[in-house]
Amino acid sequence: MKASPTLASNLQLVLTDLIELHLQGKQAHWNLVGTNFRDLHLQLDEIVTAARLFADDVAERMRALHALPDGRSSTVTADTRLDGFPEGLTSTKDTVKLITARLERTVKTMRDVHDEVDDEDPTSADLLHAVIERLEQLAWMVNAETMAPTAAVTEPAAK
Repeated sequence: MKASPTLASNLQLVLTDLIELHLQGKQAHWNLVGTNFRDLHLQLDEIVTAARLFADDVAERMRALHALPDGRSSTVTADTRLDGFPEGLTSTKDTVKLITARLERTVKTMRDVHDEVDDEDPTSADLLHAVIERLEQLAWMVNAETMAPTAAVTEPAAK
């Protein structure tokens, strides 16, 4: 099978956000300070590792479909849907919010392109399913770091 331009473009959007998630996760990891530092520091490495591995899976899927992945920094900077990560030291509480938002945004990109991907290539859609499942789990876990036990868990996340 050969990817259409639409399928290639959709997978490229996913790839771009996964690469950016990896980079922002490392930025957060290096500049984290505050309460529960060590646990969050290690959790960020788990997120970074997942994002890096998923980016590789998406890029290799693109190559299997005769599409060309573009992971150049200029492409990632120009095309990512993730907001930039703040410069300097970041508190653990702020980092939880920032990383949760970026995990959720990365998942949103995948959900935005899912139906078009699935229409053309259910195998690529299956890959997206696995990535979505894991990133949503990681978002839940990192967000739980600062969640109050009285929080309404069924309400949508704050934007």
